[in-house]
Amino acid sequence: MPRPSIDECRARLSACDPADLEELLASLECDPRAGVRTLAATHRRASAASDAESARLFGLMGHQLRLHAEGMRLVAGVDEVGRGALAGPLTLAAVVLPAESRIIGLDDSKRLSPARREIVASLVREDAVALSIVHIGPSEVDAVGIREAVRIGMERAVQALRVRVDHVLVDGNDARLTLPATAVVGGDHLCACIAAASVVAKVTRDALMRKLAPDYPEFGFEVNKGYGTPEHLEALVRCGPSPHHRRSFGPCAQPPLF
Repeated sequence: MPRPSIDECRARLSACDPADLEELLASLECDPRAGVRTLAATHRRASAASDAESARLFGLMGHQLRLHAEGMRLVAGVDEVGRGALAGPLTLAAVVLPAESRIIGLDDSKRLSPARREIVASLVREDAVALSIVHIGPSEVDAVGIREAVRIGMERAVQALRVRVDHVLVDGNDARLTLPATAVVGGDHLCACIAAASVVAKVTRDALMRKLAPDYPEFGFEVNKGYGTPEHLEALVRCGPSPHHRRSFGPCAQPPLF
């Protein structure tokens, strides 16, 4: 009986019942043809990677699932972007994910490439039960200080959700909210709803800074997103701060030239 072609082997792998997969792979790995053995090895690696990602995503839901088990029906994750920037807003997002959420590639926004962040942000928007984004402008940051601005922004983001949440998970170690809240150190890569908020906030703020860039080309906002790169600091010395700079931040504390 002639052996199945490589294409036929590939089709068998695709259609194989999970209960029979190990037996099929074992038979392909014994095939004398190198192409068939390579096919089996590739499938094993892909399967292992898929299993690892599934396990990682399930782990990201751990904090939220424990709260659900305690009777908390809706849980929001909140995170901020732009805390250390010299220019532009402090941007905060609040995201409520369903208990069964498993967003492929979801992670702390800082661990994702710009292209991957855009993809994951779209997936978050599709999957979220509720989502909100708020901006705290430079003048308000200057007026209240960055720590209080973060707290105010978290409150506003949660209030802007179209649902009433039972608990809030916050990245970091400060959960001073009027609603019951838990701070999770490293939450942007340990907790799904916080990671989702970090990605959406980052994508939104980056887009805003790119939109500002043509009006202030000397600062390179489209590249540095308002953070203090050497080029940005040099431009501050040369040009003075723009209306979008935080005057309470040391490098910006000089007379504006705009």
